[in-house]
Parts: sequence; structure tokens; C-alpha cells
Amino acid sequence: MMNLLPDVWRQDFWLPPGVTWKDMEQLSSSDRPQPLDLLISLPLALAFIALRYLFERFCAPPMGRCLGVRNRIQVTAAPSPKLESYYTQRSRRPSQSEVISLMSQCGKTQRQIEMWFRLRRNQDRPCRTKKFGEAAWRFFFYISAFMAGLTCLIDRPWFWDLRECWRQYPIQPMERAHYWYYMLELGFYGSLLLRISVDIKRKDFKEQVVHHLATIFLLSFSYCANYVRIGTLVVLLHDSSDILLESAKMFNYGTGWRKTCDALFIVFAAIFLVTRLVIFPSKIIHTTLVLSMEVFEPFFGYYFFNVLLMVLQALHVFWAGLILRMIYKFLKGKLEKDERSDEESELEEEGDDKEGEENMDQDDFCWERSKDSLNSKLSMLTNSCVLNNLTNHRASVADRMRKAQ
Repeated sequence: MMNLLPDVWRQDFWLPPGVTWKDMEQLSSSDRPQPLDLLISLPLALAFIALRYLFERFCAPPMGRCLGVRNRIQVTAAPSPKLESYYTQRSRRPSQSEVISLMSQCGKTQRQIEMWFRLRRNQDRPCRTKKFGEAAWRFFFYISAFMAGLTCLIDRPWFWDLRECWRQYPIQPMERAHYWYYMLELGFYGSLLLRISVDIKRKDFKEQVVHHLATIFLLSFSYCANYVRIGTLVVLLHDSSDILLESAKMFNYGTGWRKTCDALFIVFAAIFLVTRLVIFPSKIIHTTLVLSMEVFEPFFGYYFFNVLLMVLQALHVFWAGLILRMIYKFLKGKLEKDERSDEESELEEEGDDKEGEENMDQDDFCWERSKDSLNSKLSMLTNSCVLNNLTNHRASVADRMRKAQ
């Protein structure tokens, strides 16, 4: 293992042909990226987790109340130790044969067992306040990072001319503002990856894991290989549309903000499709694949960096498909859910045939209450009719007796 370690830092892996590590020493230690600098992202990730906890506990709730975010009233399942044990240890969705077996064990009907599991699954769904807190936290980070990145990049020549990203590469001095921009982004995505197992599990869960890993590898490798200039543009481009996505979610969870949510969604969809499907491949990938070859010949870092960009582009195409599907539903007036991120795959989106399960649960509950109320009214009406008949009968008997006398 120790013999392999020096091979990792072979200069032909990280530097173009003809450039050595000694050439990089022309830059001072503070002006060139150092691999050990990446270690600062670990405490930053933990700091982001702590800051997020404080934000979701003290800042998000009053914001949610201002937007009218309210949790839905949930009907809790009746206590049943046997069904609870089966639910937690075996399956949340028993098959037909398993339901029949549970009927004999619990002494319940098939309908009662199916309704119990539906209500129990509803209890595990995350509440709206939790969803709002998560969206609000991401929104404030993305808008802060975007404004900071735009401030430190807008007056740089490579922001306007992408060929400047490769001028004198890799011997390019790194500014401290760009260093902290990189480290904060890396720490944030590290915190998302550390918390992904406890966050709301969405339908694109696997794609989110791949996205976070690709982003972390992309930032780490591009930093070590001094792809900092093009890397900052990639991060800034991604943050621009994520701001609108999270703000649309925030208004979606509130009450009475449907038009605002729809407007933000339309703007988000437009910016996402333009930045991720047009600007990213035509500008970013084109400059890393083609324009960079005007300065140096291909090497391992060139191929690896472009492969990571291609992975991101594949994810962009996947999410663009979901967004276009949402736009189609929106135009037809059937848009009720966020196809990308607002619903959970395992809890709320468990197949097209289960799409309306929550509504079924609420309908079942409402039907039970309506049935009880109807039975009560029928009973009162019946009693009233009987009493009226008895009263009329007594009155007629008394009248006949008076006439007979």
C-alpha cells in the first residue's frame, strides 16, 4: 500500500504533458491548491449539520407559520402489538396471503387489517413542517452561495471569456475568495451526504446519492488539479436554478400560495432547462473537451474530469425528463405533485396503483364517521317516530273513551 501511494501523485495523472510538480512551485504555497486543504471540508460539513439543526429548530418554524404551513391531521392506527411487530420487523405492505394469516392471528377482518396498515404507513410520512424546514435550509444556502460566488467571479476575465480558464494552465494563482467558495460548497455537499439517510427519502434518492458523490469527487479532483476557474463556474451555474426549486417548494407547503408556487415553478423549469441542457453542455463541457486542447494535450486528469461532467449531464437529462412531465401535467391542469422532489418514493410514491392511497385512507375515515353519524340520526329519527306514534295512539284512545261516556 505504501508503494502505491506515490503512484497516486504521479505528475502525469494530475498535470498536462511537459509540466512537473517543480513547475508548480513557481506559485507560492498560498496561491496554489494543496490536497491537504480538502481536509477543512470535514469540519465544515459537521458545522453545516449543526447550523442546519439550529436553523430548522428556531428559524424555519416562524417562517413556516408566516407562510401558513400546517401539518395535516393524521388518523392514528389503533394499538395492535401483533400488527405493529409485523409492520416494523417484516413488511409495511403485506401480501394477500399474509393478510389472511394476520386475520386468524388478530381476529380482524381483511378490511380492518388493510386499513390498519394504510393508517400506519401514513403515520410514518414526514410532516409538512419537516419538509418546509429542509427546503428553507437549502434555499438560504443556495441563495447565499450564489450571491457570494457571483460577487467574486463577475469581474474575473474567465467569467466572460471561457478561454481564460486555460490561459497558462496549470500554473494559475488561486485567490482566497475562490478557495473558500470551493471549501464551503464541498462542506455543504458533504453535509448533505452525511444526512441523506435521515433526510426525507425522495423518489430520486439513488440519483441524489450519485449527484452528491459526483459533485464531491468533481470539486475535490478539480481543486487538486487546479481546475478551480472552470470549477467555480460549474458550481455557480448549478446554484442558480436550485434557488428557485427550493423557494417553489417552500410556497408549495404553505396555504394560499398556489399561484406564487406555480409562477416560481415555471421560472425554475425555464432556467433549469436552459442552464443544464443548453449552457452546461454547450459552454462548460465544450470548453473542457475542446477549448482546453488549445493549451495542453490530453492526460488522465482531462479524461477523469470530463467523465464526472458527463455523469452530471446524465443526471440533468434525467431530472429534465421529470420536469417536462410536470410541465405536461401543469398544462393539462393535473399537476398535484412535484415529480422530482416533493414526494417520497418509499412512503408516498410506491407505484402508480398506490398513488391515491392517502386519499383512500382519508375517504375511509370520513366514510366511517359519516356512517356513524348517519346511524345515530336514523336511530334518533326512529325513536322520534315511535314516540309520536305512541302519543297519537294514546290521544285517540282517550278521545274514544270520552265519546263512549
